Amino acid sequence: MGAAHVGSVGVLVEDGSEPGPAYFDVGSGSYVPSSTDWHAYDGRFGRPRAALLRGACACGWRGAAEYPLDWTTLDDQTPLYEADVDLAGPLADYQAHLTVVRAAAVPLPEPLTALMENLETAAVKDPLVALKALADLRYLIAGVGADAALAVQVGRIPMRTVATALGTSEAAARRYLKSYRRHT
Repeated sequence: MGAAHVGSVGVLVEDGSEPGPAYFDVGSGSYVPSSTDWHAYDGRFGRPRAALLRGACACGWRGAAEYPLDWTTLDDQTPLYEADVDLAGPLADYQAHLTVVRAAAVPLPEPLTALMENLETAAVKDPLVALKALADLRYLIAGVGADAALAVQVGRIPMRTVATALGTSEAAARRYLKSYRRHT
C-alpha cells in the first residue's frame, strides 16, 4: 500500500486538537529539527504535552478510540520514549484500518498472487531467475501500465474509485497513473 498508508501513534493535546510538529531547540542555526512521533509530545522544553493517543495513518485516517496518558504515573522530566506506555490499542486500531483498506482494494486473481509469491521465493533460491523475470516484467509493466492508465482516463473512472481499488490515497493514485502516461 506504500507511503499512503504508513501508520503511527497519533497524539491529541488537552484541548482535543492534534498538534503540529514538536520542535527541538539545538542552539543557533537556521535548521530546527522537529518530529511528529508520539513520544516527542512530552511537554518538556516548551513542547506540547500529549493527553491522548490514537491510531493514525498517513492517508489522513485517525482512530476513533482515544487512549489517555496518565501523567500522574508518568515522570514529566523523563522522555516519553523511556516510559512504559502501552501502545497496543492505537497500533491495533491502525491494523484494523489497514484491514478495511485491503478489503476495499481490488483483489488480485490467484495466479498473479502465486506469481508474486514465486518471485519472492526465487529471489532467495535462484536470484538470477528472479532478476530475469523482473527484467521481463519491467518491459511488460510499462506497456500494460500505459494501456491501463489510458483506459482509466478514457473511461473517466473517478480518482476516488481508482485510489480505493489500489488501496492508496487519491494523490498517490494520481501520481501512479501519471507515471505510466510518461511511457506512452
